[in-house]
Amino acid sequence: MISPSDPRDLRVQLESLTTEAFRPELAGIDRLPTLDIARLMNDEDATVAGAVARRLPEIAAAIDALAARMARGGRLVYAGAGTAGRLGVLDASECPPTFNTDPAQVVGLIAGGPQALVTSVEGAEDSGELAGADLDALRVGPDDTVVGISASGRTPYAIGAVEHARARGALTIGLACNSGSALAAAADHGIETVVGPELLTGSTRLKAGTAQKLVLNMLSTITMIRLGKTYGNLMVDVRASNDKLRARSRRIVALATGAGEDEIERALAATDGEVKNAILTILAEVDGPTAARLLQESDGHLRAALAAATG
Repeated sequence: MISPSDPRDLRVQLESLTTEAFRPELAGIDRLPTLDIARLMNDEDATVAGAVARRLPEIAAAIDALAARMARGGRLVYAGAGTAGRLGVLDASECPPTFNTDPAQVVGLIAGGPQALVTSVEGAEDSGELAGADLDALRVGPDDTVVGISASGRTPYAIGAVEHARARGALTIGLACNSGSALAAAADHGIETVVGPELLTGSTRLKAGTAQKLVLNMLSTITMIRLGKTYGNLMVDVRASNDKLRARSRRIVALATGAGEDEIERALAATDGEVKNAILTILAEVDGPTAARLLQESDGHLRAALAAATG
């Protein structure tokens, strides 16, 4: 009998996956001119958005459930191995500067730990128990959401994370690129963006990785919109941590209010550089402390705070 860890069994599993399928029509790709290969890759990439579009209802349902948990103070935790894990860590790391979230509010876990971001950690992805230990270190609970990410949909680390989180009452989302995946089946919300075989057989950092990046962008961005981290399409919770972001902060206040530079500078000075507060002081004609109070009473939603201030 072949055990689940037997290489022969694993080969059979891989051969059944769309993401691992061999494309004989591309067997001579290495003989093509560079421009032709580039065109082939570009044509392949152009199909990814369609694969994601076919899963928009499932994505939207997952976001609504996720946003409800985060509104109660819960966290968003991504868990994956290899490229999938790196994409989760990337999305998590971009939330603090973009939405002024606490670094502990959106977290990326990768099998093998931080060193796996740049160096392969052999065997880490094969351990569901490792995922459980990583989640226990975060004390994941009912208000949290855990997103398992795996192109194949069979990675033990991602499946283990979802199963462990679900057992602790957390909301779970399974993001895979094969239909009928074990990962999607294990989660409360399964999202399967089937992008088809890769240009290079089994290289799921290509179309599958692009699809995962698109979905992760939606999960975090739309959730933050629902949590009031934006005003229209302006990033009013941006953290001005460098010269570029400080300039962007001033531009956002200008776009939201139409105010001149002197008024913008006064508003930012009165609100310790908080863009959302500065906008409220200008539009509602209130002082900095009043703006802070109104925003606190409105759970950080600028539109609600503005409505409360103006009656």
